[in-house]
Amino acid sequence: MSVVQQAPQHQQQTTHTKNAISLKGSAQIVCEYLKFGVNSILYQRGIYPTESFKIQTQYDLPLFVSQDQEIITFLNDLLSQSEEWILNKKINKVSLIIVNVGTKEIMECWEFNVEYEGGDAELTAENKQLTGNKDLKKIQKEIREVMRQISATITFLPLLDCRCSFDILLHTINDCDVPEKWSESKPIFIANAQNVKLKSFTTSLHKLETVVKYKMEE
Repeated sequence: MSVVQQAPQHQQQTTHTKNAISLKGSAQIVCEYLKFGVNSILYQRGIYPTESFKIQTQYDLPLFVSQDQEIITFLNDLLSQSEEWILNKKINKVSLIIVNVGTKEIMECWEFNVEYEGGDAELTAENKQLTGNKDLKKIQKEIREVMRQISATITFLPLLDCRCSFDILLHTINDCDVPEKWSESKPIFIANAQNVKLKSFTTSLHKLETVVKYKMEE
């Protein structure tokens, strides 16, 4: 939105621009973070061989992204559905679980909690749809700090000395239409669990909080 004030004669005219972010744009930012966050976790926790990842610069950081086509397709399908549900306020949490292949025990659970915010009242009224006002550079700076924390978790998380796989769960409201190929999951339980809350970021329309829960070594 541009606001132009009438300048007195012989004085320079000035223009003030207010940042604006759409609901769809905000949902896309959230899902983009989930994509890079999940890939970073899979790399940092050694779920797949390091050579199956490539470096991609995002948020002014070198991040590792899987080159495995099955993982790429899986995440694309999941995040496409997630974006739709986030737009309609039908999802409140995304969980990445890491499972011991041999025992089926859940070793770690990364929770991405989604909260819905009110945006900017003035811009919302002007655009006739929910609109936020946060500067994109500030959003990316906050996300960058979270990504750095994800990379640093390797310093305190227990070594996964077993073969592991992963799955992603979407926590939705009750009246959500679930695709036929998807199934309902059981409650997540980790024995002797420890929780660590990482930094959060907000777009002024959505707030994302990241928490890792892991099994303490006995």
